[in-house]
Amino acid sequence: MDDVNVADKSTAELSKHVGFVFQNPENQLFSLSVERDVGFGLENLGIPREEALTRVMWAMKATGIEDLREKAPYELSGGQQQRAAIAGVLAMKPSVIVLDEPTSFLDPRSAEEIVGVIAKLNHELRLTTILVEHRLDIVSRYANRVIVMDKGKVVLDGSPSEVYDDQARLIGIGLPKVTTLFHMLRRNGFPLLTNPITIEQASGELRKVLL
Repeated sequence: MDDVNVADKSTAELSKHVGFVFQNPENQLFSLSVERDVGFGLENLGIPREEALTRVMWAMKATGIEDLREKAPYELSGGQQQRAAIAGVLAMKPSVIVLDEPTSFLDPRSAEEIVGVIAKLNHELRLTTILVEHRLDIVSRYANRVIVMDKGKVVLDGSPSEVYDDQARLIGIGLPKVTTLFHMLRRNGFPLLTNPITIEQASGELRKVLL
């Protein structure tokens, strides 16, 4: 990471490079307004006021919450709170952002929206994003690399299609439903070679076999 060996660095030193978003946004938001919460980290860094204001506005716009700037965090929905938490980390301009199950407290629609925001930031800002998540149906379509850990050790590492194989299923990974369907079809004799992640990929593969 940025030519830094993380094993040799303290948490304080790593915080200059890595931003962390908590699983529950309520653990990260505590000010009287969204704008103050997003700017809190910048105050701690001693960023000059004008630059801090510019960063805060940029981060709120990037996460789609600029119209909520004067709202108190407790007035927001779960999805809005998570956006505010992400904006607070984004304003500090880390080179890596780590998100710990950011959809776990959200309904499916809000979860889809938050993952979409994360994917947009990753794509547009070229921000390295590490997402710890169990809702693979939602996040897999955006991932270019999946790491599966079992008992503290990395057991699988590759693209979603490569990783979502029988081994992942056997160790209890909740694979996307469309991937699980293809595993079942293969076991019943269908000559399917890939593990699709989305409905679109699955329909394309099925057309090759059935038409």
